[in-house]
Amino acid sequence: MRPRTIHRMRRNPIAEFLARRAVVILDGALATELERRGADLHDPLWSAKVLLEAPALIRSVHRDYFEAGADVATTATYQASFEGFERRGIDGRRAEALMRLGVTLALEARDAFWSERSHRADRLRPLVAASVGPFGAMLADGAEYRGGYGVSDAVLTAFHRPRMEVLVQSGADLLACETLPSLSEALLIAQLLQQFPRAWAWISFSCRDGEHTCEGQRIGDCVARLNEFPQVVSVGVNCTPPQFMSSLLARMRDHTDKPLLVYPNSGERYEPVAKRWLGHADAAGFASQARHWYEQGARLIGGCCRTTPQDIRSLRQGLLQCA
Repeated sequence: MRPRTIHRMRRNPIAEFLARRAVVILDGALATELERRGADLHDPLWSAKVLLEAPALIRSVHRDYFEAGADVATTATYQASFEGFERRGIDGRRAEALMRLGVTLALEARDAFWSERSHRADRLRPLVAASVGPFGAMLADGAEYRGGYGVSDAVLTAFHRPRMEVLVQSGADLLACETLPSLSEALLIAQLLQQFPRAWAWISFSCRDGEHTCEGQRIGDCVARLNEFPQVVSVGVNCTPPQFMSSLLARMRDHTDKPLLVYPNSGERYEPVAKRWLGHADAAGFASQARHWYEQGARLIGGCCRTTPQDIRSLRQGLLQCA
């Protein structure tokens, strides 16, 4: 009789990190930082387009975030999907290779950073989180900030499962399931995780105000529903204006035992007609707000759209003073 194979779950990377440090510093924006460095992202593939055209630029951005103090790199796979690549004439095998490349670039940047002895002082070895964007991101019409896709769970499963399988096997430490506008999509992803028993993930919602997801569910109810999934290592909010973070944290912290994460955008507002950002980003102000988020219970803190390595540097310096 052939011996039965036992698949043991790997240790929770976020729990291990927080057992030794008071806070996990996430990185900042990838796509808008690539744009700032000259990449043209006017394409449905968004940052995944750079996987095709300038992968070394992605690696460079990851390295700069590590240099700035990030404990986690989030990969350029948010907009990467079999469906999106197929629209560009890229077959499934090539699409899978590009998704793996997104993770490899972050791993290479992490390993190069960590190979320098000076970077190991008062730091833990950084993690790599493979970004899993929502179904709405693939539509490339802003649906991740509305929800209500009008498709069945079968369609969502057919979209999410194949690329989750690729990313789970890519060498990343965990998945970053982010900018989810609805509880239903989050629950579907959490249930799919059970098919990959060695995988871990955080789940993060996009929110329209200080209480509701973009689709309209109460954020406290959302994190409470996810509390029953042990493979979900953290829950929270991203790609949402920073002024909503305090209210959202207040509504989340009593409804879950999981560490809370927040990584808002810079607070600037995107004008879709003119295709430009309006307002002003302030790294020092962003760091000051982050200290308040930590005091309210956030334990994974970083930035999303329009935040930069300088924001993360300021954020780390401020958080280490109060953590």
